[in-house]
Amino acid sequence: MALSNWRKLRIAAFWATTAFTYGAALMPGDEAPTMGGSDKTDHVAAFLTLTLLARLAYPVAPRWLTFLGLSIYGAWIEISQGMPIFGRDANIWDWVADSLAILVMMLALWPFEKRLPRLFER
Repeated sequence: MALSNWRKLRIAAFWATTAFTYGAALMPGDEAPTMGGSDKTDHVAAFLTLTLLARLAYPVAPRWLTFLGLSIYGAWIEISQGMPIFGRDANIWDWVADSLAILVMMLALWPFEKRLPRLFER
């Protein structure tokens, strides 16, 4: 089955945002884009967005797999930030914030996934 242009766009948006998030996470802290709040605000905003885009890009993926994949991605960001080459600091509470944001967005989307099948079509 061929993918629609809308589906291709959703997949591209998810992966482009995933790459941007990783790049921003590894930038020196004073150069990294920020929303102006605390570091946790940036983590929550990033993972709310990634979760929304993941569910739009892969609507038939099991929810637990989306949660697990994005949570592992958040852990990978923290592991990467802990590497001396990047000059950043790893923080387990950032990963917790990421995982909670994923869970919140997935719970918020759940009723829409059932009621708006055209938006979440294959």
